[in-house]
Formats: sequence, structure tokens, C-alpha cells
Amino acid sequence: MYYKRQYVFQEGKPVEAVVRNYGREDFKELITIQQESFPPPFPSDLWWNEEQLTNHVERYPEGALCVEVEGEMAGSITGLLVDFDPVKPEHTWEEITANGYIHTHRPEGKTLYIVDVCIKPEFRALNLGKLLMQGMYDRVIHDGLERVLGGGRMPGYHRHAEKLSPQQYIEKVIAGELKDPVISFLLRTGRTPVTLIGNYLEDEESHNFALLMEWKNPFKG
Repeated sequence: MYYKRQYVFQEGKPVEAVVRNYGREDFKELITIQQESFPPPFPSDLWWNEEQLTNHVERYPEGALCVEVEGEMAGSITGLLVDFDPVKPEHTWEEITANGYIHTHRPEGKTLYIVDVCIKPEFRALNLGKLLMQGMYDRVIHDGLERVLGGGRMPGYHRHAEKLSPQQYIEKVIAGELKDPVISFLLRTGRTPVTLIGNYLEDEESHNFALLMEWKNPFKG
């Protein structure tokens, strides 16, 4: 299992952060964080429920991580293992994650797919999302997997949709001409674009688009 302790800086002051696997005792706090992290217009039926979280810790506990700051739960990230064919990258979030229940988890899969990452709003200045993503990269290296993969929402797109196509928007974000809360974050964590996917997830802000992004195991060539 995974346990990593380090310091992050809050208003210039170092504070202790711990990334670890989450368990049943954390479910209530994790659901509350989901509600705070994804307010409307994000669909409330996409927030975690206890059955989904139970599947996460039973089917692939190694891919269920949370982060605490000075003992307070601040965020989580969840993954599963899948088979991925780069020649046929298109899919929906519901298809590849079994709507978050991860029935699609394949123990022999070589791609660690990110189901979700969320950070409590008051902790977002601490780069905790980057710590959680690094935990997944550590898992990929430890287990000899090929990559981390996942679809990045484009919540800033709705502000530019009248003038830019989804592809043009992404190109401007990658060029640094625009900033997107999710895509820019994923770029900072080391993820690189694979392809743009339409109808990935019911997501009004992103017009249902997502950018599939990966991080390849540097020891796999």
C-alpha cells in the first residue's frame, strides 16, 4: 500500500501533508469533498456514493488515494487498470470506468486510468492535486505499468465556445494563450495530450468534451 509524508506551503508556512490509501472509514469525508469540489452545474449524480467507493477499495485499493493536511482530509484521486489501444483511443468516461463503479478494472491491465481527482476548494493553493497525481506515477513505476491515462475536463471552454472550436481552445491552452482550470493543471503535472474526445461526460461547462492525456512510464521506453 502507499504512504507518503511531506510538507507543502500554506501562505509561506510549511504544513504537513500525507498521501495514503483511503478506506471505508474515509467515505463520509470523501463524499463531502466531492460535493464541495464539483458544485452545480456539475451533475450531482456523478458525485461518489458509498457503493462506488466500496468498489474502489475492494477492486483496486492501490488506486484509491487521499491526501490529508495536518490531519484534515483535503482531497482524493481514484484509478483503475485497463487495457488501452492507442490506435482506438475514443471512449466515454462511463464506458471505461463503468460509471465510476470500476467493474471494468482489469488486474492485468498496463494502463492506470484516472477516474477522478478532486481537492477541497480551500486547499487548492497547496498543489495537492500534483501530490496525488505523483502517487499514481509512483504506482505505475512500482508495478511496471505503461502509463497513467485519463480524460481531462475543459471547464473553461464554455466561455470561449462561441468563437473557438474545442480543438482551437485546446491549442490555445497548450500554447499558453488561455488557461483552463483542469487542462492547465494536468499539463503542470506532466500529462501530455493524446486526443480530443466528444461526448466524453455530461459536462455543461466543457460542452461534453474532454482531452485525453497521458503520462508514460519513463522506464518503459
